[in-house]
Amino acid sequence: MRLQIFAVAVAIAKLCSAALANETYKFDRSGSTIGFTVHQYLGTTHGKFARFDGRIDLDREQPEKSSVAARIDVRSIDTGIKKRDDHLCSPEFFNVAKFKQTGQQSGDILGDLTMHGVTRPITLHVKLLSPVSNDTKQTRWAVTTEPIKRREFNLMFGQSAEAISGIGQTVAINIEIEATRAQ
Repeated sequence: MRLQIFAVAVAIAKLCSAALANETYKFDRSGSTIGFTVHQYLGTTHGKFARFDGRIDLDREQPEKSSVAARIDVRSIDTGIKKRDDHLCSPEFFNVAKFKQTGQQSGDILGDLTMHGVTRPITLHVKLLSPVSNDTKQTRWAVTTEPIKRREFNLMFGQSAEAISGIGQTVAINIEIEATRAQ
């Protein structure tokens, strides 16, 4: 009888440990930024997306099983110039009438980025900026990627316009996420 009680106690302890090890954090837009930069002629254009959501599933026992999922409303693009934003939303670039969202999912550092109907593998470089403890309710994360190429996602002008646009092919993605532990 004592052996059975001990076995049940061990099983409950393992379940509790697993519950603590697997935590879900939801993105808090008020403290988060999903942005990008692209070179154009001698300058750099900075932009961001105002509407997005996502979650971080954190496994403390096996961090390699942690994952991140995000969805971005491409219509919320903001580069500071409305005419440029409208052009980026047009069929020539993001084509928001057809592709309203872009997203990223990863089960590890490697994941898939879907943009403009094209899915490509991507590597996320995730850095935890705030410590996580059992009583942590909010976390801050910095996420960067290797630069992506516009051409790989069909984000191009027409051939003649592309030649004179002066817009670089390489786009850097920079993300800062503040996430709150889900209930």
